[in-house]
Amino acid sequence: MTYLIGYIAILLPFGAVDAVWLSLMGPRLYKPTLGDILLTDVRIGPAIAFYLLYPIGLLVFAVLPGLKSGSPVAVIGHGALFGALAYATYDLTNFATLRNWTLQLTVLDIVYGAAASAIAALVSFLAVRAFSNA
Repeated sequence: MTYLIGYIAILLPFGAVDAVWLSLMGPRLYKPTLGDILLTDVRIGPAIAFYLLYPIGLLVFAVLPGLKSGSPVAVIGHGALFGALAYATYDLTNFATLRNWTLQLTVLDIVYGAAASAIAALVSFLAVRAFSNA
């Protein structure tokens, strides 16, 4: 049950935070920077795959170690590190290979990925602890 609760408790807040981020920053940051290389409609299959897979990484590398140590600070730190590394992989590759990709976009997206991941990991940690104590 720990894994399922932890997974769902990452999936929901991460998806919600990401939806808000993309709806606010898409027109302000991504669209002006990337322009015509953006699709008019999102490819739903790859998006679903990301949202189903990413929480597994946060669960394994942030939440479960935090539960073992009992430390929410460790969860936040590991979640932020995992998010920063995952988003840096994407952003730095794009910055190295795409003409339109900027340093500003790279830095903002990595910081966002770290923050969103830390928040989702903490929510999951708290949810698992709450359900296991109930």
